[in-house]
Amino acid sequence: MDDTKKIIAAIDIGTTKIATVAACENNGKFDILGFGTAQSNGIKHGVVRNIEDTVRAITESLNRLGEGYDADFKEVYVGIAGQYVKTTDNTCRVLVNGIVTERHLTELRDMAMNVVRPGSETIDVILLSYSINGTVVDNPLGKQCEYLYGNFHVITGQTMMVNNIKKCVVQAGLDVRTVFLEPLASAEAVLTDEEKHKGVALIDIGGGTSDLAVYKDGEVIHTAVIPIGGATVTGDIRDKFGITYEQAESMKCLYGSAVHVSGPDVSIEVKTAKVNSNIYVSRNEMSEVIQARMEEILNAVKFQLETVYADKVPAGVVMTGGGSLVANLNQLASFILKNSIRLASPISNIEGKFADSLKKPQYSTVVGLIKKGFDFEQGLRKKELVEQKPEPMPKPEPEPTPEPVTEPEKKEPEKKQEKPKRRFGDMFRNLMDKIDEDE
Repeated sequence: MDDTKKIIAAIDIGTTKIATVAACENNGKFDILGFGTAQSNGIKHGVVRNIEDTVRAITESLNRLGEGYDADFKEVYVGIAGQYVKTTDNTCRVLVNGIVTERHLTELRDMAMNVVRPGSETIDVILLSYSINGTVVDNPLGKQCEYLYGNFHVITGQTMMVNNIKKCVVQAGLDVRTVFLEPLASAEAVLTDEEKHKGVALIDIGGGTSDLAVYKDGEVIHTAVIPIGGATVTGDIRDKFGITYEQAESMKCLYGSAVHVSGPDVSIEVKTAKVNSNIYVSRNEMSEVIQARMEEILNAVKFQLETVYADKVPAGVVMTGGGSLVANLNQLASFILKNSIRLASPISNIEGKFADSLKKPQYSTVVGLIKKGFDFEQGLRKKELVEQKPEPMPKPEPEPTPEPVTEPEKKEPEKKQEKPKRRFGDMFRNLMDKIDEDE
C-alpha cells in the first residue's frame, strides 16, 4: 500500500452492533483496508448507558478489522444519532460591503456553527440557501453586496451525551476526528445524485433508532430521529412470547413479516432451558407484533414528510439499515407513505477484500462515514488554502478629475481722466497781461 495515501477510519456505534472500517482513496474509489464488527453492549436508542461495556465492544470491533489490514490510524470518524440530537433552522449574516469571496462563505458557516443552546454542541451545519438584498442566489461569489445572508440547517446534540460517545472511543485508544449525523452518512452511501436533486426521503432503520433525511434540489432540507428501531421490534417479540432476545431476533429474521401472512398459520418451536417445555410461537401472531411497530415507525415518518412536502416525495422513499430487512416491509411502507419504495445497500465506489461484505443495508452508515470523512479532509484543505490566501485589497476608487477652473477675466483698470495740464509759460503770460490791465 502507498504509505503517502491518507487512511480514513470510521466507527458506527449502534444499539445492536459496532462496525469499524479503515480505507484509503484510490483513483476516486475507496479501497477497504480493514473491516470489523462486534455485538454492541451498553448502547440503547443511540445513548451510552454503560461506558465500560461500550468500550469493550469498540475494542472488539477494532481487533476484528481483518487479516489483510496492514496500516495504522489514530483518529476515527464517528456516527451519532439518538433522542438527544436536535435540528433547527438558523439564519446568519456577515458584513461584506464589497465583493463576496470564499472567506465570507467560511465566516458565515463558522458563525452558524457557533449558534448553539446552553448544554448543547453543534454536530453539523447544512447550507440551505444564500440571499443578497432579499433575493436567494445559488452562488454569491463575486457578487456585490453590503450583507450576505445564509440559511442553515443546524444539527446539535446534548454535550453530555456527545461527550460520552467520544469518551468511549478515547478509552478504546483512539481520538475522534469529528462526528457526523448517521442518516446523512447513510445517504452518502445509498442515494444517487439524481434522487437528491428530484427530492427523496431516506429512512435508515437501525437497531435503536430510525433516522430520516429528506433531500431536495441536491441539498438536505430536513432531518429527524425516531426513537424506535429493529431492536424495539425484537424486544416486543421477546416479551410477547416469553423467549430470549437472541431467539426473538433469530425468529424475526427467519420467519418474520411486516405484513400479516395469509394462509394457514405456522407454529415455530422454540427450545427453552427446561426439559420437555419448548414454546410454540404462531407466525401470524409474530407478524402482527412486527407490523404494529413498523406501522408506528412509518406513521412517524409520514408525519415528518408532510411538514416538508405537501405532496408525495418526487423521487420516492429509500429504506436502508438492518431493520429494513424484515420481509414485506416495502409493501407496508408503500401502503402507508403512498409512494415508491426502494430497499438500498451501499452503492459508493468501494473495492478491496471486504467490499462485498459491506454491500449490505446494515453497513450503509459506516460506509457513508468513510465517504464523509474524505469529503471532510478535502474541505479542511480548501479552508486552509482560503485562510492562507491574502484577502484581495479593494481597488481604490479613481479620484474624480478636477474640472478646469476658468480664471475670471481681468478687467482693465479704469483710466482716470487726466486734468488738462497747464503750461508754465501760459500762466506767466496771463499774469503779465492782468498787471498791464491794472495799470
